[in-house]
Amino acid sequence: MTIRFAVRGEFIQLDQLLKATGLCESGGAAHAAIAEGRVRVDGAVDTRKRAKLRPGQAVLFGGETVELVAE
Repeated sequence: MTIRFAVRGEFIQLDQLLKATGLCESGGAAHAAIAEGRVRVDGAVDTRKRAKLRPGQAVLFGGETVELVAE
């Protein structure tokens, strides 16, 4: 399933995105998932908790794809 997420401002941090979309129930759960290498950004594993994501990028986690779009 694909979720379209509108980015307010220039970027959103990866951990904040996982929490805002409901894919992780807390910041701690988001940090753990990222550190364990379970999150992909544009097809590649990304372990940077505060990676700055911008519209046009896609995040894959837990069988869900999040497409970032400009607000």
